[in-house]
Amino acid sequence: MKSGGQKKKDARFHIPVLLKETIEALAIRPDGVYLDATAGGGGHSYEIASRIRTGRLIALDQDPDAVAAATERLKGLPAEVVLANFTEMAGVLKERGISSVDGILMDIGVSSHQLDSPERGFSYHFDAPLDMRMSKSGATAAELVNTLSENELAEIFFKYGEEKHARSIARAIVKHRETGQTVNTTGELAEIVKKSVPQSYRRAGHPARKVFQAIRIAVNDELGRLSAALDTAFSCLNVGGRLAVITFHSLEDRIVKQKFAELAKGCVCPPDFPVCVCGRTPKAKLVFRKPVEPSARELKENPRSRSAKLRCIEKIHD
Repeated sequence: MKSGGQKKKDARFHIPVLLKETIEALAIRPDGVYLDATAGGGGHSYEIASRIRTGRLIALDQDPDAVAAATERLKGLPAEVVLANFTEMAGVLKERGISSVDGILMDIGVSSHQLDSPERGFSYHFDAPLDMRMSKSGATAAELVNTLSENELAEIFFKYGEEKHARSIARAIVKHRETGQTVNTTGELAEIVKKSVPQSYRRAGHPARKVFQAIRIAVNDELGRLSAALDTAFSCLNVGGRLAVITFHSLEDRIVKQKFAELAKGCVCPPDFPVCVCGRTPKAKLVFRKPVEPSARELKENPRSRSAKLRCIEKIHD
């Protein structure tokens, strides 16, 4: 759960996850130029900017609420906050005359502030308009739920939520629509999900959790944007620069893990070749062999960090 801000006035964004580990991974230099591609409330950004003297930080977020909070948080520091999605990072840097940077942070997923704001429609804990748009623009979750076919809904629930009852939930939504009703609120959707799964399934946690995750990912095209943004981020790094990524579920982490492994891979010749003929050399090296996860202390202080994983690579040549 990405979040930001440590001062009391930014408490609504909660505690930045894996903060110490992330700052250490980025190996920030006082004269360096850095990009926080997912600023949130500015928690990670604040720690990065606080270590910069003659360099600068560019912080992005697609959520206007986050941009406002981060801008306030970073006042007086060598930092600029920009309203933009992380897929737009190359253009944002180019507009500012920056060709490449020394480090990039991507803290992926929904923020605690978004989850805890009922009107944003991300959470099944509140009965609110079914929205889920991180940027507050584009098609809402309600539009998706009320227009897609049973097969399309089932595919989303299974692919993005790994929901084993995807088919029965999708069927229940379509049957609800066939009565002339629409699904307009988070409470209505959660109730439909609850009634369409076995009672035993409900005891393992809230039955709507995976469905809400899946819809949110689909509404915001999170996985497609993540894959593209990783390529862009790496291309924006200086040699010696580092890319740190924090993920919060297995689908995100798998994309990052595979992308980093590809960048760190050298020769791809068959094992029985006596010498390398492909000429491929690694473009990056892994800073950690395994992902860094929250400590027991952090888990106690911030339970929402429980699924967080930090991976980091260093660019060794273009």
